[in-house]
Order: sequence, then structure tokens, then C-alpha cells
Amino acid sequence: MKLHRIELEGFGPFRERQVVDLDAFDVDGIFLISGRTGAGKSSVLDGICFALYGGVPRYDGAEKRLRSDHCGPDDPTSVAVEFTTAGRRFRVTRSPDYPRRKRRGEGFTVVAADAELAELVDGQWQGRASGPRHVGLELDEILGLSQQQFLQVILLAQNRFAEFLLAKNDDRQKLLRRLFGTRTYEDYLHAFEERRRATERDVADATGAAALLLGEAERLLPSDESADLETAAAGGATAGVRLDVVERGAQRADYRAESLRLARDAAETAHRAAEDHHAAMRRLRQAQEERARSRAALAALEAEAPTVDAARRELVAARDAEALRAPLEAAEVAETERAAGLAAVRAVVDDLGLSDADLATLPLEALDTLVLQLTGELAVWRDAQNVEKALDAAEQAFTADVARIREEEELIARLDADRARIPVQRAAVEAELAPARDAAAGADTARTRRDEARARHDAAAEAVDLAQRTLAAEQESLAAAEMAAAANDAVVSLLRRRAADRAGGLAADLVDGEACPVCGSVEHPHPAEPTGDPVSDDDIARAEAAQQTASDSARQAAEVFRAAREAEAHAAARAGGLDLEAASAALLEAEAALRAGEAAVVERDRLLATLDTLALLDAEAAQERDRLTAHLATLREDVSAREAELREKRRVVAAARGDHASVSARIEAASLRRDRATRLAAVHRAADIATAAAERAAADRDDRVAASGFGDLRAAREALRTAPQREALEERIRTHEAALRAERDRLRDLELALAGEPEELVDVSAAESALVAAREAWVAAVDAAADAAATAARLRTLLERAREALGDVTALAEEQQVVARLADTIAGRAPNTHRMTLESFVLAAELEEIVAAANLRLSDMSSGRYQLRHTDALAARGAASGLGLEILDAHTGAARPAQSLSGGETFLASLALALGLAEVVTARAGGVRLDTLFIDEGFGSLDDDTLELAMTTLDELRQGGRTVGLISHVATMKERIPAQLHVQATPQGPSIIRQDASAAASLLPA
Repeated sequence: MKLHRIELEGFGPFRERQVVDLDAFDVDGIFLISGRTGAGKSSVLDGICFALYGGVPRYDGAEKRLRSDHCGPDDPTSVAVEFTTAGRRFRVTRSPDYPRRKRRGEGFTVVAADAELAELVDGQWQGRASGPRHVGLELDEILGLSQQQFLQVILLAQNRFAEFLLAKNDDRQKLLRRLFGTRTYEDYLHAFEERRRATERDVADATGAAALLLGEAERLLPSDESADLETAAAGGATAGVRLDVVERGAQRADYRAESLRLARDAAETAHRAAEDHHAAMRRLRQAQEERARSRAALAALEAEAPTVDAARRELVAARDAEALRAPLEAAEVAETERAAGLAAVRAVVDDLGLSDADLATLPLEALDTLVLQLTGELAVWRDAQNVEKALDAAEQAFTADVARIREEEELIARLDADRARIPVQRAAVEAELAPARDAAAGADTARTRRDEARARHDAAAEAVDLAQRTLAAEQESLAAAEMAAAANDAVVSLLRRRAADRAGGLAADLVDGEACPVCGSVEHPHPAEPTGDPVSDDDIARAEAAQQTASDSARQAAEVFRAAREAEAHAAARAGGLDLEAASAALLEAEAALRAGEAAVVERDRLLATLDTLALLDAEAAQERDRLTAHLATLREDVSAREAELREKRRVVAAARGDHASVSARIEAASLRRDRATRLAAVHRAADIATAAAERAAADRDDRVAASGFGDLRAAREALRTAPQREALEERIRTHEAALRAERDRLRDLELALAGEPEELVDVSAAESALVAAREAWVAAVDAAADAAATAARLRTLLERAREALGDVTALAEEQQVVARLADTIAGRAPNTHRMTLESFVLAAELEEIVAAANLRLSDMSSGRYQLRHTDALAARGAASGLGLEILDAHTGAARPAQSLSGGETFLASLALALGLAEVVTARAGGVRLDTLFIDEGFGSLDDDTLELAMTTLDELRQGGRTVGLISHVATMKERIPAQLHVQATPQGPSIIRQDASAAASLLPA
């Protein structure tokens, strides 16, 4: 992974947009991030971490003040980082959520966090994800490192530099897994665990299946073999013994099935013989019963013969009378219609209440003439009736139009009066508008002054709060400084004692006349006295650790005091030199002025709206007057035309009304008279027609009856039968004749068949009882044979399946033992004595290479004293093993834990380990390539000689295109490293970044 470009805006101490071009340092390979304390050097690294992971290590668990305090309400806050990984170049831009003062009104509003991820494809940036959540998911796949791992191998921040060196095995394994892509070995472990469980399940399933099959087979054995089963169970029988018992039971079951099959065949033969005898007896009994029934049926048919002859005679008479049915019915219908016609004439005359002087005396021709005359007059009067119906509406419309003319004339007069008052009202409003405009003009100025007064008031209140914090921070900084001085004095005292102790040791070995191993003199006038309390390396290491802790605490307390002091000064400056009371009074005065200005704006807007309303009303009134004038002229023309039309309608209605109350009354009277004449003519005409038809039908009927064989009209009518009646007579005759013939033939056949047989009915109960007994014996034999055969077959099937299942159990058990041993070994369980998983074993090899690479530099930086050593010793309390680190001290020849190193020694070991880790990871294909490394502080704990060795080691890192960024206050490093980023705090407060590449960069060819 290589970083190319960093952009910071509104982030940390940086208000304006700052750009860092890391590619400019590729020639140097090493650059220094310098600046005064508090200028924002570490904020550059914070920006990198925030852009990639959305978090900053320095603010973990504390208030995340990522947005610059120097930002105004409209200033943006964002961080952008461009980087290359796996041959692809990306740019991630991220902004945090932060409270911002509302542009309008009081209080604050929260600006939501945002993020964008783009990739450079063919020279163009293409979006890949947006939103913090989606960008975070994409970067997890792209970067291949979590935030904690990134901080251990790429961005080595303050107080976290030595985490990889001092990490536990489990934490170190997580980091190495991501760096070297060895998660697949963990997948192998899970796969073997799953295979082990699967083989165990297979063995258990196969064993259970075999036991189930044997158990089912044993339940099928007969009860007389229970002794064998009880004996086998008492002796703890194995599956093989149980299999032999089932084998013997299967042989006995086969013999039992064969015996029952022979018994079944014999019972079947006896059943067939009993069935044949029973069938013969039933046939004889049925024939005897049928002969008796046939004799009785023939006697009954012969007794019905006289009744059937009478039916024949009735049928012949009905057929003869059927020829006279039409004339008889026609005469009856005609006579009924004639009587109905005469009754209708009488009913109409009675219903109409007619007398001889009215329509009743008129002949048929006169009635028809009267109907035609009344029909013509009614047509004329109905037209007049329509005019009469519309006359009232026309009268009302005419009256309404006359009234509307008067209303519109009055409305025009009122509009003229209202328009005359509008100029007076406009003049009054304009007189009030001038002073209101002058007062409203100062509202914006008053609002600006109010906002400025509020900002000064808030700053004054903040300055009061910060004064207390500054005082407390000053006291804490003084106490921490005193503790740091005491710790430093303790280290100096121990070093002096140790030096004195070494001089005393040398003096004790001096011999008069022999040369001093230090100065070479043979005289020893003032030998040093040895001390009684020697100082060990551990004593000095503990004192140096305490000194480092106290120094860090003092530095942090001083930083807090400085930040508090600067914040207080900044707040006092923003307050404009006013105290809280004066700022509050100024704020109240500004708010009062703003309220007065806002009230004037409201009054001005109201007066302007009133002028607009008056102008609109005048225009609308003029438009309405023009419309009413045009409509009034049209209305007057319509009234004149309607008046002439109304006079003509009145004349037509008067002529059609006559002496009646209305045209409708006259039409009703004429319609009633015409309807009466029409009904009377119709019934007269129908009665005449019916009388003539009745006379013709009666003459035809009498002639036909006289020509027939019947004596008179009554005899003919009595002989008539309906078609269903005639068909019933024919069917009765045919049925009797056919039944008589069939029964005689059937009785003859039965008599011939039973010739020689007794007349009394035979008894079949004995044969039926014998058949039932034979059937029951046969069914019982069939069931017994089937059960025995099924049991024998089932036993044989279960026996074969049990043999196969037991064979499978043996093979599966052998496979399970092999798989279980392999899975336990890969998982770090017995027989694996080192408790190392397969992944730990692979990573241990990688760690050995990392340690070898780190020792090449650690040996130089420690003058050959220290070396890192990988250890696969068992971890305590069952923790993961195989990834341990320890320090080999050449002075003692013994290994010790990394936690025992002093602060400077820990820094050197961590630096060497980080560089070794970067080299090995970079050399691995498929892992994470580490082309950029940042180190934040730590060089101040080194003496001059050790620092020179460390710088020499860092110089070697420029090989292979790697770039290293260092943050340090050490003067020697500023002189030694020409390529630098200068972070400078401006007099106004915000910091800026100035980038200086070395002279070597300027000498490169264009």
C-alpha cells in the first residue's frame, strides 16, 4: 500500500485547504514532519487514519473534536487521501458530523457525516461507493487491514508504536493473518473439524442402524426362542453373537412357513368341495320356488280376462267418437264467443251509463265518423296545450328580466360611488408609508449588530468557563513537571552510583607496581572505594521507565495547559475585550433595536399591501362596470323581443280554450267522448262477428253427428276419450296378452326341468353350515401361512441388511480414527504437543522471517547487544501458542520478555520489527504491500550514538521505493533529513503546511 496525496480542510488545526504531495518525497525515501509543539504535526497522521477508517486513535473513547475550531459557519470540513494498493489507485474523501451554528435563528444544527470512494480508471475518477457505511465496507476489502492493524504496521502513532512487539499471541495472529492472507488455513481447520464431526455422525448412524435392524429382527423371533436371546443378553453379547441367534431363528421360521403352506393347500381343497355341494342344493331350491311362483301368476292372469274384453269395446267406441271431436269443440267455442260478445256490449253500455239519447242510439257508421272528427280536433288543441304550459314560465322570465334591469342599474350606481372614495384612501396610506420605510431600512443592520453582540456574549461566557479550566490545568502541569524533574534526578543518581560502583570495582583489583588497565599508571595514589549498594540494569531500566512515564505525563499536562490557555485567549479575543456583564448589556440593547426594526418592516409591508389592494380594487371595479353596462344593453333588447312573443302566445291559448277553464280541460272532455265512442263501436263489431260464427259451427256439428253411428249428440260426447286414456287402454290389453303367453311358456319349461323331483322344497341349511366351517378353516390356514412366510422373508431381509451395516461400521470407524487424529493435530490438540494450529504453524514460519529481517537492523542499532527471537513455547492457561517473541541479550546470554526493555530499547526493537515486517510482507505475493510508513515521535528517547545508528538504518529503507515519514523534535534529525513538511501555526490561529523536498529532487531530469 502506497500513499500519494493528502488534502486537509477544516480539520484539526487546519482551516484552509492544505495539500501534501507524498510522491514528491519518493526520491528521498525519508521525510520529516516538523513544527512547534501543538502546531498540528500528528493531525496530518490523524487525517490519514480518519479518511481510511473514519476514526482517529488519539480520540478513542473521548470527544471527537475533528472539525477545526477556527472554522466559520459556512466553512467545510473534509479529508481526502489518494493511495495505491494491488495495482489500483483510489481516492477516499470523508467528512465528520459536527454541530454548526444555524444561519438563521438561534442554536446549532448537526451536519451529517459523509464519505465518497472513487477509483482512477483510464485517467478518469469513477465513483465506487458513497456514504460512510458503504465506503467502509468497500475499504475493508480493498485495504486488507483493520484500523488497529494499520496503526501497528503503517501508521505508528504516539504511545502505540510498540503494540505489535508487546502484543499477545492471539492479537499478533490476527494482524499476521490479514497481512499474509492465511485465513484459508483457518478454513482448512474448520473443514477438517466438520469432516471429523461428519465421520463421527456416520459411525454413530451406521452403528445405530445396525442395532435397530438386529433389534427389529429379534422382535420377530417366536417366544420359544427367548431363552437364546436372554442368554446372549446376560453375557453382554456382541453384534456377532446376536447375528448368529437371528440366523438360527430365520432357519426355524423357514421350516414353519413350509409346514403351514401344506396345511393351507389341504384346507383349500376341502373348501372347494363344500362350495360345489352347497351351490347344487341352492340351484334345486331356486327352481322349485320359481315353479310355484309361475303357477300362481298364470292363474291370476286368466282371472283378469273379462275385464280386458270390456276395455277392448271401450277402445273401439272412443276411436269412432274421435272423428267427431273437432266439430263438437268448434261449435262449443263459437257459442261461448257469441255469448261473450253480447255480454261485452251490455257491460260497456252499463259501465258508460249511456242512455237512448246518447251514443247508445247511434249506429256503427255514425260512431266511426264521430271518432275521426274528435281525433282531428284533439291534435289542434294539444299544440295549444303546449303553448299554454310554457306561458307561465315565459311570463315569469319576462318579469325576472325587468327586475334584473333595475338591479344592474342600481349596481352600476354603487360601483361609481365606491371608485370615487379610492383616491382619498390611497392618499392617506401613502402619507403613513414614508416614515415606515425609513424605520424599516435599519432592520438588516440591527440584525447584523445583534449577531455580533451574541457572538461576543457567547465568547465572554466561554472565557469565564475556560479561566477555571486554565487555572486547574496550570496546577496539574506544575505538579507533573515537578514529578518529571524528580524522576530525572532519580535516573541521574542511579547512573552516578553505578559509575562510582564500577570505579570501586576497578580499584579493588589494583596491585601496587602493576599498570592500571584504564590509565596505564603503576602508581595508585587515590583508589576509589567500592559502594555497598550496587546498581543493576533492572534498577536503571525501572528508573528510566518511571522517568519516561513522568516525562510523558508532564508533556501531556503542559499540552493541556497550553491548549487551555490558547482557548481562553481565543475566547477573550472573540469577545472583543468585553466582560460577561458588558457583553450581556450590549446584547440586550442590540436585540431591542432589532425588534423595533422588525416591527417597522411588518408595518411597511402592511401599508404596501394596502396600496396594492386599493389599486386592485379600482381596476376590478372598472372592469365590473364595463361588463355590467354591456350586459344591461343586451338584456334590454331581449326584454323587447320576449314581450311581442308573449302577446302571440296569449291569443293562441284563448282560441283553443273556448268555454272551458283551460285547454287541458277541453282536451280531457273531448278525449273522454272519443274513447267511449271507440269502445262502443269495437264491442258492437265483435258481437256481430261472434253470432255469425256460432250459427255456422252449430249447423256443421249437427250434420256430422247425424251421419255417424251414434244415436244422438250426448252419446257421441260420452264416448270421447283423451289420448292418454286411449293409450292406457291399448297398453293394458297388450300387457295382458304378452304376460299370459310368457307365463304359459315359462311354466312349461319349469315342469320339464323338474320332472322326477319332489314337489316339496329341499333344505339347504346343512350344506350352508358345512360350507361356512370349511371356509373358516381355509381362511385361518391362509393367514397362518402368509404370516409365517412374511416373518421368514422379513427375518432374511433384516439379517442381510444387518450384516451389511456391521461391515459399514467397521470401515467407517477406521476412517473416523484417521480423520479425528488429523483434525486434532491441525487444531492444536493432542497429539499436537505444541498446541499450534495449522495457521499458527504457517504464520510462525512467516514470523521467523520477520524476526530475521528485523535482527539485521536491531543488531546494528543496539551495537550487537539485542536480538529478537521467535519462540513456540506453550502459552499459559491454554492460550494460542507458536507466535511468541522474546529478546536475547548478548550481555547476559539469556532471553527475556520484550516488556523488560527500557523506553529507548523498546523503541529500537519496535522500529526494527516494524521494518522487518514491512520487508517480509512486501516480498510476499498475495499479501499487503507496505510502501509507506509513518513514525510519530520516540526518537527523543535515544542517545546520540543510538540515534545515529537508527538514522543509518532508516536511510537503508529508501531501497525498493519505500517512503518513511517521521515526526520528531530532535534537532539532529532536522539537520540530517532535508525533505520536510513544516507545520506552522499562523498568528491568526489556524495552521498551514509548507512542503520542502530535498535538493536531490530538484536535480532529477524533467
